[in-house]
Amino acid sequence: MLEATYTLANGVQIPKIGFGTWMIDADADAAKAVHEAIDAGYRHIDTAEAYGNEVGVGEGVRASGIDRKDIFVNTKLDAEIKNHDEAVKAIDDSLQKLNLDYIDMMIIHAPKPWAKYDEPNRYFEGNLEAWRALEEAYKAGKLRAIGVSNFDPTDLENIIKHAKIAPMVDQVLAHITQTPFKTIDYAKAHNILVEAYSPFGHGEMFKNTAIQAMAAKHHVSVAQLGMRYLLQLGLLPLPKTVNPEHMKANADVDFSIDDADMTTLKQMKPLTDYGQFQKFPVYSDRLS
Repeated sequence: MLEATYTLANGVQIPKIGFGTWMIDADADAAKAVHEAIDAGYRHIDTAEAYGNEVGVGEGVRASGIDRKDIFVNTKLDAEIKNHDEAVKAIDDSLQKLNLDYIDMMIIHAPKPWAKYDEPNRYFEGNLEAWRALEEAYKAGKLRAIGVSNFDPTDLENIIKHAKIAPMVDQVLAHITQTPFKTIDYAKAHNILVEAYSPFGHGEMFKNTAIQAMAAKHHVSVAQLGMRYLLQLGLLPLPKTVNPEHMKANADVDFSIDDADMTTLKQMKPLTDYGQFQKFPVYSDRLS
């Protein structure tokens, strides 16, 4: 499965499973985790300016010994950046920190600044200004693809209607018990690939007895069931772990979930608590 790919709207191939690096803060730790993930077969690495580990991610990619063209690297433009000039500088800063000749994909991290996530302002103009910088970097060959994250249909429509290039991906919170079908359906209708971060609900999904029972029925782990669920929806999961054995196990999803069980999983009651992660806007927003 790690060798399988989706095709983005511009024809670029992107591996169907990525490796997430959120909360791997130290560059040395990020470099080690990325190197180990690539050794385990991952060819898609996801980071962000906000993670503070782009230097380490770049080191891990370069140290892997794998041809650069065979590794897909994605980073994210800080959510706080809502003007063109700051976005241009941030894109170049990411290139410098990663120390790569190009970035495979860069996406706007969120439609609103994190500190103002609960405010009604949708930042339509600011997102278009940041998007224009991404378009320019894409046309200049600095980026092979561009997209967004945490955008709902209204935010996506703003870009689609007013920009020159439509987003190629939308990276959103998605897992069993929290699947944003409205956004997924809208994205698919506009040829936008949906990536799923936190595919295990930051571990909260592991505590769900109904999901445990479904996993046991299929003779797989809860993590493997969660990965397969997202893949069968046509999403691109981004599991994160620093354990090499878990890296391998998370991608061992050569089985199928039948239609009846998929329907059951789609209809499972949403999470009511993300534990310590509920303090982050994207998680608390889903529970409001």
